[in-house]
Amino acid sequence: RATIAVISDLSTDMRVQKQAMLLTDMGYTVTLIGRDTGKSPSLFLPRVRVKRLRVLFRRGPLMYILFNVSLLLRLLTRRSDLYVSNDLDTLIPCYSASRLFGKPLVYDAHEYFTGQYGLAERKLQYSVWKKVERRLVPKVRHMITVSNSIADLYRKEYGVDPVVIMNVAPSTDELIAYNRNNLRVREEDLLVVYQGSGINPGRGVMELINAMTMLERIRLIIAGSGDMIEEVKHAVSYKGLGSNVIFLPRMKWEEMMQFTMCCDAGLSLDPDNCINQRFSLPNKLFDYIAAGIPAVVSPLPEVSAVVERYACGLILSHVTPYTIAGALERLRDDRDLLAELKEKALEARKLLNWENERVKEQEFFRNVIETKRNR
Repeated sequence: RATIAVISDLSTDMRVQKQAMLLTDMGYTVTLIGRDTGKSPSLFLPRVRVKRLRVLFRRGPLMYILFNVSLLLRLLTRRSDLYVSNDLDTLIPCYSASRLFGKPLVYDAHEYFTGQYGLAERKLQYSVWKKVERRLVPKVRHMITVSNSIADLYRKEYGVDPVVIMNVAPSTDELIAYNRNNLRVREEDLLVVYQGSGINPGRGVMELINAMTMLERIRLIIAGSGDMIEEVKHAVSYKGLGSNVIFLPRMKWEEMMQFTMCCDAGLSLDPDNCINQRFSLPNKLFDYIAAGIPAVVSPLPEVSAVVERYACGLILSHVTPYTIAGALERLRDDRDLLAELKEKALEARKLLNWENERVKEQEFFRNVIETKRNR
């Protein structure tokens, strides 16, 4: 039996969904535990038991405390042979159960948690999470993370040696692109998408909206949700962009990808405003590659390295409305360049896909199991 814990509501968390299916294929009976937000779409994964824990608060310190207490109680009453903690906000319960029952623990750091945007300014929360990190991460024997740069941060600070498993997307070969005519997008228009469940402050979305005020014959899809989605909708209405910006709600990954596949390009605009974001390698970049469309990206080192290596997009010098507008105008006006970048994205997805990356993660978990047997 294996238990995977994460504080998300699971519905759009492809990393943990892929992890659950991988462990199921390796013979484990998997329980995937997340959080019930009250608005969580249903989730079905074959042969995986999905459990969402409901807590009284939806955000803030009390949400984290109550979720961790609830998770710990569940782990203590339902033993497993393997525990997988996704991010620092589930590590205390998973580490405790692992130590109590003498079972292996895997820590999957989706980010450099204590380097998140805005956390350092919340001094009490930062102090608590940093103490948890300093106390527990050095004791973790088996760890994975999302990028080489974040792995290096953990190595230097805590002496651990994470294996890098990128957030690459599964194959989209069996998906059919949405008919863009249903969106009333003209053939000569450039259709671009900004997607994700983290439409939050400090992610470049307001710069994108301001860029849209300068553009013609460019339509934008914003797919997903986040803390500032209502603010973004208000800005679009206030600036008179309602006919050029299409909002899509959170949806299952496969459905979202059908919309992404009908677009001409995707946007990943995280600025370098914190150490976690600086070294991030977001899901959306690999989703765009899986959709076979070029990416317009901010000049973060990990993100720009992928785009540069595979020549599958445009790298902004910095994130401003003017640089975003310039890049989109270039794609709109130079159709040969757009076609070339789309071809490069199609070539990149032959390598950057979950079917390849899962081999690496499977080998990692085999080593975890073998280490336990030999102890």
